Amino acid sequence: MGKRKAVVSLRECVACGCCMKVCPRGAISIPKGIHAEINEELCVGCGKCAKECPAGIITLEVAEQ
Repeated sequence: MGKRKAVVSLRECVACGCCMKVCPRGAISIPKGIHAEINEELCVGCGKCAKECPAGIITLEVAEQ
């Protein structure tokens, strides 16, 4: 089984920043205030961002190796 990673539905993200605040690794940014982006190298797949997202648009997927 591969490493889990967070994935943001870019079309639905409203850049509220809730996910960014709870990420323990600082793997989430909101460049230009448009939508959240996940740095795959920093993301450990903990799922805190997915639980915190009020819109429920962040999912955890298994990364391909």
